[in-house]
Amino acid sequence: MTKIDSSAARKAMIDSQLRTSGVNEPFVIARMSAVAREDFVPENAKSIAYMDRAIPLGDGKALAAPLVHGKLLAEARPSLDDSVLVVENGSGYLAELVKPLVAKLDTKSAEEIAGGKKGRKTYTLILIDGAIEALPDALAKRLAESGRIVTGLVERGVTRIATGRNVSGNVVLQPVADIGIPVLHAFDKPKEWSF
Repeated sequence: MTKIDSSAARKAMIDSQLRTSGVNEPFVIARMSAVAREDFVPENAKSIAYMDRAIPLGDGKALAAPLVHGKLLAEARPSLDDSVLVVENGSGYLAELVKPLVAKLDTKSAEEIAGGKKGRKTYTLILIDGAIEALPDALAKRLAESGRIVTGLVERGVTRIATGRNVSGNVVLQPVADIGIPVLHAFDKPKEWSF
C-alpha cells in the first residue's frame, strides 16, 4: 500500500482551521504540523483525517476535530518540567502531540480511570481527550498541588474546553470556549429522576 503525502492537507488544517480560530502558538503549530493524523484513524478514514469534524474510531470512540486538540494544547501549555497523564479516547493522537513537550507522559483509557483503577502517582498536568460530565474524585486526586487539568466539559448538552487547578485539594473546572468535543460516556453522571 502506498503512503499518501498528507503535508498539503496538514498545512491546510493549520491555515484554515487552527490559525483562523486563534490557535497560533508556535509549539502547537509545530506539533500539529509534525504528527500525521491519518496514522490515528481507521484505514477507511485516512482520506478525511484532516477534516474539521470528529472521526469515529468505533466502539463509541472518536478522534476529535483538529481545532479541539489545538485548543487543548494551547490551554495546557505543556512544559519540559511537566509530568503528564493523558486520558485517552482511543486514538493515541493527543499523547503523540504532547510526548516531546514534557518530562514524563503516561496514558490511561477513559474506561480505566472511570472504572476506579487507583494509582498513587500524581501529575502536574492532566489532559482529557474528550468531554466529561463530571471529574471523578479518583482522577482529581491524581493532580499534584497547583497542578492543572485541561479537558472537555459537558454542561446541559453543550461541550466546552475547560481548565482547572488543584488548590489545597480542590479542583474546579472553569469553561474557556464552546466547541464540539466527543463525549467520554465513561464519565457520565448517574441519571437522576426529576419532574
